[in-house]
Amino acid sequence: MTADKFKQCIALFGGMLSAILLFLQSIGVTSNWFNKESVDAFNQMLISAVPFILVVYGVWKNSYIVTKKAKKQEQLLKEKGLK
Repeated sequence: MTADKFKQCIALFGGMLSAILLFLQSIGVTSNWFNKESVDAFNQMLISAVPFILVVYGVWKNSYIVTKKAKKQEQLLKEKGLK
């Protein structure tokens, strides 16, 4: 999934939340915490959090100090002169 497709999925989710908000308002159900600003803030949080999670995962996967398997791999790379 590309970054553009992922942003489209988040926008779709935000659109569905907005549709739910409009439906609830049309039948007279209101709440202070579920409004247009909270839906937009939730979308922004998702758009910001996902790249952060992907970066943390990339750092975790490419680190040689976390797991025993990674330490062995680092040692083998050093022996072969690749690191």
